[in-house]
Amino acid sequence: MSAGVHAVTTNSIPQWDRKLLFEILDNINDVVLVIDLDTTIVYVNESYAKILGVPVAKVLGRRLDTIEPDSKTITTLRTRKVTNNRRSYLESLKIDVVGSSFPLYSDSGKEVIGAVSIFKNITEVVQLNRELKQAKGVTNYLKEQLEQWEQLPLSFKEYVGQNSRLKETLVLAAKVARTNSTVLILGESGVGKEVLARAVHNCSRRQDKPMIKVNCAAIPEALLESELFGYEEGAFTGAQKGGKLGKFELAHSGTIFLDEIGDMSLIMQAKLLRVLQEKEFERVGGTKTVKVDIRVIAATNRDLKEMIGKGTFRSDLYYRLNIVPLQLTPLRERKDDLMALAKTFLDKFEQDVGRKLILSSQVVRLFQEYDWPGNIRELQNVIEHGSIVCSDGIIEIQHLPAHLIPINKDIQSDKDKLYDMKEILGKVEKNLILSALDTCNNNRTSAMKALGISRRAFYDKLRRHGIVV
Repeated sequence: MSAGVHAVTTNSIPQWDRKLLFEILDNINDVVLVIDLDTTIVYVNESYAKILGVPVAKVLGRRLDTIEPDSKTITTLRTRKVTNNRRSYLESLKIDVVGSSFPLYSDSGKEVIGAVSIFKNITEVVQLNRELKQAKGVTNYLKEQLEQWEQLPLSFKEYVGQNSRLKETLVLAAKVARTNSTVLILGESGVGKEVLARAVHNCSRRQDKPMIKVNCAAIPEALLESELFGYEEGAFTGAQKGGKLGKFELAHSGTIFLDEIGDMSLIMQAKLLRVLQEKEFERVGGTKTVKVDIRVIAATNRDLKEMIGKGTFRSDLYYRLNIVPLQLTPLRERKDDLMALAKTFLDKFEQDVGRKLILSSQVVRLFQEYDWPGNIRELQNVIEHGSIVCSDGIIEIQHLPAHLIPINKDIQSDKDKLYDMKEILGKVEKNLILSALDTCNNNRTSAMKALGISRRAFYDKLRRHGIVV
């Protein structure tokens, strides 16, 4: 036995032989691979076939540099450096492995004659680890989203809604509120652009300063310049003595909210662009430059990109305003918030009318089916209308504005039909039954007691009016 072999001689095993060595190697659970100096595979154990699914006979005698040119075994052969517990990917088999490699030396111990690698397939472990990391990443993301929502300043939490798109907008709004960046709020009329603008201002470093609102669509073009920038005494006929400060000066050190900015003329857009860039302007009829420190929040229900294409909105102003756009979703696309918003308005108008207000089940269904072109503002107006018209605190279909009440196409339009007592009484009777069922949570026994009619008469009326409980 050579001095390099770490073994001892015993009576039962007088010396090491190749057969005994191969039996030992074949019983190792890890793959054992041996290559010679030109990378020819001279030995693989039985675990090679079991673990990798490749017959031993198929790989013996083949050159490893043609099968797996980037193999760690080849690297060890060429560098003569031992590697331990190194992970690698076998491109030829599409698997991940981890193991150790070391060079083989001649009896003299001076010349490298090959290399050995011992490794195991860890593809399943890698895949599980990847899935675990993904699951952990998703969990962290959801946690971060939840924390962002929970950590929203009070001014944003008062913005009613749990819709995911709304939450994303509010989280972004809370982030930009702490900066001085210009904000552009986009959305249809009635979605709450002014409410969001006020929330941004109330969460900013300028919250103790004024937020001045200007509705660019409501002010005539001839007056808008003097309204925004003010004017000097004698600037035009009717100008008040001593002149007047404009909205920009009133908003100094605070915020100016330019609502419906898409309605501003090209001339005014050019003047606004200068204020945004230079933070200065001249009053109408004046020559003195006025410097202001303001934060601009703009809003519009128009498609500004489309207006740029038509030449009705300046592209340079658009890009100056569009630093942080906040898109508010229309109510028809966030029906999951509809009843929460309705409850908010019911609570508000309860204080005005002095009684508890609820929506009938028919009204709730109608609300869910309606598209709400006027968005949240329309919902508020509809509920206010219902709260005034209803007499017992239950807002029914007939208490809604006319444009919401479904039209029965079968109703005749002749004058005599308006005085059909039987039909009118039938409608009243049906509405009373529906109202009783709604109040009693569809408990038929309670409803018939509330109506003061017998069981037989109650069920007869249900059949007559086609009411399904």
